[in-house]
Amino acid sequence: MQRDEYTALDGLAMAAMLDNKQTTSAELMAGAIEQAKIWGPALNALRYERYEESQALAASWQPTGVFRGIPFLLKDSSMASKRFPSSFGSKLFTDISAGYNGTAVDRFEAAGLIPFARTTVSELCMGPSTEALNNKGPTLNPRHATLSVGGSSGGAAAAVAARIVPIAHGSDGGGSIRIPAACCGVYGLKPSRGRVPIGPARGEGWGGMASDGVLSMTVRDTAAAMDAISGYEAGAPYAAPPKNGSYLDAIKTGFAKPLKIGIWRAGWNGIGIVPECLEALEKTAQLCRDLGHEVVDIALADIDYDAYVRAHGTVLATNIVLSVDARAKVLGRAWRDDDLEEVIRDGYEVGKTLGAGQYVDAINRFHATGRAIEQAMADVDLILTPTLTTLPARKGELALQGKFWDFRFKVARYATFLAVINGSGQPAASLPLHWTAEGIPVATQLIGHFGREDQILALSAQLEQAAPWAQRAPVMPA
Repeated sequence: MQRDEYTALDGLAMAAMLDNKQTTSAELMAGAIEQAKIWGPALNALRYERYEESQALAASWQPTGVFRGIPFLLKDSSMASKRFPSSFGSKLFTDISAGYNGTAVDRFEAAGLIPFARTTVSELCMGPSTEALNNKGPTLNPRHATLSVGGSSGGAAAAVAARIVPIAHGSDGGGSIRIPAACCGVYGLKPSRGRVPIGPARGEGWGGMASDGVLSMTVRDTAAAMDAISGYEAGAPYAAPPKNGSYLDAIKTGFAKPLKIGIWRAGWNGIGIVPECLEALEKTAQLCRDLGHEVVDIALADIDYDAYVRAHGTVLATNIVLSVDARAKVLGRAWRDDDLEEVIRDGYEVGKTLGAGQYVDAINRFHATGRAIEQAMADVDLILTPTLTTLPARKGELALQGKFWDFRFKVARYATFLAVINGSGQPAASLPLHWTAEGIPVATQLIGHFGREDQILALSAQLEQAAPWAQRAPVMPA
């Protein structure tokens, strides 16, 4: 298979070729590894590559699941894998090994997705740009090398945009799927709380804010992956409402009647949105109207945004303390300043000052945010917002430097409409529908009612057909 043939295929197209005996899993893995060797070093997007081992695994793979046996990448996160260590982008956590697979990893493999490496992240997955010092430099954006790749699933977004793989694992605890999807011009869906299990070792991530999912070049690949990995895990503390049929069927059948879509054009506390993002928002709204849907302006959810940012940061800071202290105990030594980046070090100190009451108050605020946003969208099916309030940040602007709270509020102005949806637990997706004349993606976000990924995916598929993005070629960094 030639490189241009490989890079033109999405995951389901690869699966169809496998079923038709037009290719093999080994040939597809060879194509992915070739792309990885070309693009991986240039982008600094991959960690823990297992090329020979994965090529051998693909050669003996028996077709299974909806994807049959295609190349895949796991995020360098807390998602456990027997085959791949983790570092979470941190010197302190380098080369952590697990003797078991996370439940979602088993489900990915049962779906026919064969991992061959991990993808880079920001330290502890707590930054909106993938520039971890432990990765020996930033991950570069294959759309525009001067721009941030986003984070924390930045390596995954870069790998998909560069056509190393058509689909990759990501996770989202404050925009970590949707930010890099927006920066790299790919599709990213954050599922509802409890839709995808994160066990067996854990029941929740970051007070229920974190969800695992995928980034992909096409909506249908995300729909197929979500069909494969969704579903309650026994003992999990949360459960999303049962699916109403398959997501692949939902994107094929569309809607029985037009949707009513609300639109938010301004952020809380007067946070500004640059003209390019507002223009993209209006163009997306017009696409929805052209598809026969109704789009109406609605009021922002009634939340105290600064208090929400404090609640989100409180949960992050307390998790820094828990993780760092546990790792130091395993290593048998106190952590040193050069073990952690500046914001994470300060976040540790912040976390040590926080009490149980503040943590409980943060969780209660998340739940109140969910009620407030559901009330705000009581009369609409979905909400449309900008994904980011600006064009993708320039490389270095959102590195983990400075004081913890200064950094968290800076991120809150950049990704204003994202982390609140982690608190609310609702599903949301970033769509790369619009691009500047310079080839910079300007994404819009769809927010759904809790448990209604089907509506987000179905409308996303309609919008993708109206304004396709998958044909946009990446640009190799100089």
